Amino acid sequence: MDPQIALGAGIAVLSGLGAGIGIGTATGKMLESMARQPELTGKMTGIFFIGIALSEATAIYGLVISFLILFSK
Repeated sequence: MDPQIALGAGIAVLSGLGAGIGIGTATGKMLESMARQPELTGKMTGIFFIGIALSEATAIYGLVISFLILFSK
C-alpha cells in the first residue's frame, strides 16, 4: 500500500476527534442547562439529539471517505 494513501485515510479519520470533542462539550452544556432550568428539559432534549446526530455525521463521513481512499484501487 502506498504511504500517501494510508496517510490520507488516517487524516480523514481524524474528523472523529472533532466530533468527539463536540459531543462532549454539548453533553456538558446540556447537563448544566438541565441543572439550572429543569422545567425546560423536554424542549432541550430534542434539540440536543439533533445536534449530536449532526456532529456524529461528520465522523461517519470521515470514516466513509477513509474507506473510499483505502479501497478505491
